[in-house]
Amino acid sequence: MDLRIFTEPQQGATYDTLLTVAKATEDLGFDAFFRSDHYLSMGSGDGLPGPTDAWITLAGLARETRRIRLGTLMTAGTFRLPGVLAIQVAQVDQMSGGRIELGLGAGWFEEEHKAYGIPFPKEKFGRLEEQLEIVTGLWATEPGKTFDHHGTYYDLTGSPALPKPAQARVPVLIGGHGATRTPRLAARYADEFNMPFASVEDTARQFGRVRDAAREAGRDPDDLVYSNALVVCVGKDDREVARRAAAIGREVGELKANGLAGSPAEVVDKIGRYAGTGSRRIYLQVLDLSDLDHLELISTQVGSQLS
Repeated sequence: MDLRIFTEPQQGATYDTLLTVAKATEDLGFDAFFRSDHYLSMGSGDGLPGPTDAWITLAGLARETRRIRLGTLMTAGTFRLPGVLAIQVAQVDQMSGGRIELGLGAGWFEEEHKAYGIPFPKEKFGRLEEQLEIVTGLWATEPGKTFDHHGTYYDLTGSPALPKPAQARVPVLIGGHGATRTPRLAARYADEFNMPFASVEDTARQFGRVRDAAREAGRDPDDLVYSNALVVCVGKDDREVARRAAAIGREVGELKANGLAGSPAEVVDKIGRYAGTGSRRIYLQVLDLSDLDHLELISTQVGSQLS
């Protein structure tokens, strides 16, 4: 089971804070550092000192880390034109030496679009499908040839399809709870399917849909990596769990029901239940970025039992 650190910087984090967490992620043996792609805080927090851009952040981290994978859960399709996104991701992949992964979603948080003047189209899923076709098509175009796309939402003519990523194939992540279109899209474009913030039962059901969609598309379902994203709150005893829950404004009971919370043994046991669904990778949503001791505890007491 791979354990990856997943952060939500829109809640309030500077680049330096994210760099500190990313370096701890690397030093403590985690597989990857991922971040959300949002420009507005959620909930009651003030969001200070303000948002950071996902791909600018990852470009910086690409030069200041050496081993860990880097990526987004999920880049909002509404934020970037697909041709520009293909360039950005390819460049950052080159900067990292081939360690980038692209999680791409339709975009959903209307308020952040209003706050920063970003168009929020009604038909987002169709746009996402075209974006995936364009981004992957640009990367797959042989050097010296050009790429064209004439769709409903985007029109590209004679694109040189440059630059190319360092990796022969940048892993593409698709995720979500949708019962029909999301599995179909994952079967066509994804290297990994991620189920965010879902129960073991709902995870098993959705993974089954993705597997069925892959078979219908003529693809081996085992070609995909299946993963979960879950909030994490681990403590060596009940008092420490309660302290960490309070620091992120959550209740222990709710965290145990909906995430990975409790003692290391409790968390290892619950991860095992997700593994039983076919999940091979967990994105640990870390909400208190100042608590590096939390990461160390997870590494030494949870990750050590899963390797």
